[in-house]
Amino acid sequence: MPLRLGNGQARPTAGGQDSELITSRRNPLVRQLRALHEPRGRREQGLLLLEGRHLLEEALRLQLIPDLVAATPTWIARHADLWACLPAATRRQPLADEALALAASTSHPDGVLATLQPPEPDPARRPGFVLALDGLQDPGNLGTLLRTALAAGVEEVWLAEGADPYAPKVLRASSGAALALPLRRLERQELLAWLQGQESEGLQRVATLVSGGRPYWDVDWTLPTVLLLGNEGAGLDPQLAALADARVTIPHSPAVESLNVAVAAAPLLLERWRQSAIPSGGRMPGIPHSSTR
Repeated sequence: MPLRLGNGQARPTAGGQDSELITSRRNPLVRQLRALHEPRGRREQGLLLLEGRHLLEEALRLQLIPDLVAATPTWIARHADLWACLPAATRRQPLADEALALAASTSHPDGVLATLQPPEPDPARRPGFVLALDGLQDPGNLGTLLRTALAAGVEEVWLAEGADPYAPKVLRASSGAALALPLRRLERQELLAWLQGQESEGLQRVATLVSGGRPYWDVDWTLPTVLLLGNEGAGLDPQLAALADARVTIPHSPAVESLNVAVAAAPLLLERWRQSAIPSGGRMPGIPHSSTR
């Protein structure tokens, strides 16, 4: 795709070479980048928008190749080594501060934007630890949860509807975990089918409930597992919960009705690590085995 220059003329740019500085806020490239703030723009262009040095460096660390990196002259001067070492296939576009500020979704961008094709999961992969999310709506919750999932060793995430994992706010909240985790976006009926089909063959299905489940540490998390979490308001869809081999609850004070889903996910996901690190039959200090086992 040709890039538009500050004078409105277009010329193709070779990978690894800088284009002329774009100064106009009305430049077509600025509009293209702004369109990536919204799901429709991401679908139409087949791209996602990375904002800030951290996300750019994380993409490069994962050996993902940005289609475009756009930065202000000041940012380029401060990060000359990084700018010079971008992949040869990446288009490098200097943008004036005003143009980049309009293209970014944040109020105070740090001076660099990048576009990237969403990573594609390996279709032949058979994960042993899956996180399945049912209609999670809040981008901040989703991003935080994805970061925790990566820390806990989750191998794949199944997302039934809900927030777009490649929305700029999710990418920022995940600190790049959304790029590192294999993500599969599904309709709820597709997730129901997957939980009953070969996609989850050999996986125990663990559903989380606000109350009425067994304490989460009573499940053997060292087994291949798919953990099902519901959304912030309605919780887990009853059809999904009905498919579970185990239903778990996080015991907590009755002073609150329920926990934030991103907060609740942390002990559930990390319990797998805890159980893997202690002898068989071990338990958390001071917590007896539950009589519900």
